[in-house]
Amino acid sequence: MADKELESKTSEYPEVTSGAATGTGTGEWNPQIGDPVDPRAERKAPEPVVVPVRPGGGAMRGLFWLVATIGLVVALVLGAKTIGLFPSLKNPFAQEQTDRSGPALLKSVQDLNQFVAAEGNFQVIVDVQKDRKYIPDFLLNERILFVAAGSVEVYVDFASIGQGAVKESDDRRTAEITLPAPQLRPVRIDNDHSYVYQEDRGVFNRIGDAFSSDPNRLQEVYKLAEQKIGDAAKDAGLQKRAEDNTRKMLQQFLAALGYTSVTVNFQGA
Repeated sequence: MADKELESKTSEYPEVTSGAATGTGTGEWNPQIGDPVDPRAERKAPEPVVVPVRPGGGAMRGLFWLVATIGLVVALVLGAKTIGLFPSLKNPFAQEQTDRSGPALLKSVQDLNQFVAAEGNFQVIVDVQKDRKYIPDFLLNERILFVAAGSVEVYVDFASIGQGAVKESDDRRTAEITLPAPQLRPVRIDNDHSYVYQEDRGVFNRIGDAFSSDPNRLQEVYKLAEQKIGDAAKDAGLQKRAEDNTRKMLQQFLAALGYTSVTVNFQGA
């Protein structure tokens, strides 16, 4: 009975024959039957494991760290400037403007013998709209609100005074002067105080702007503003104001020369 139990317990182990290994006849160790590895046996090098590498992965990581480093430097510089940590530090990323315009060319010189007697300052709102009949404004429409500031000078041209325009008495105490009527100079738009308040353009107008640009688009608005300011200057009584100022100036000037009576007349008045 004891022999059968021992036999059943040892039956689980592989059978080992004494002497040479099964099927070899050389006396070498055979690891396939559970024997320990013979240290004298030659070891086979493990096969290399191939890890797939995504193309461009290293370049993308390098680009990411480069952008992150630049962003960190910019943030540190701007932050230091904002909190006043380095007040004398100049911003290396500040916007710079380069003026490549050429020098001004002198075309001509003209002597002026004109007395500016008055000046009027005006402001006008120009509202211009261009649309098409039966077409909604959101499709095809152009409307601009332009606030224009300008000035008009009134002058008296002394160079056009003809012979006999100045009459004086024998004792040089009385003088009578006849001058040309005051004239209005062209309107001068003040660009520093003129601006586009609102501009509405339809869908088709904006699409057209994407393919072509009109650098003189505001030229018509400027001309209309000049016309309106010029008309306002004519109705503002500037010419009468210029006559009064010119008359007062000449009377004070000639009074200093000893004239006691000075009469100033204007042509067409």
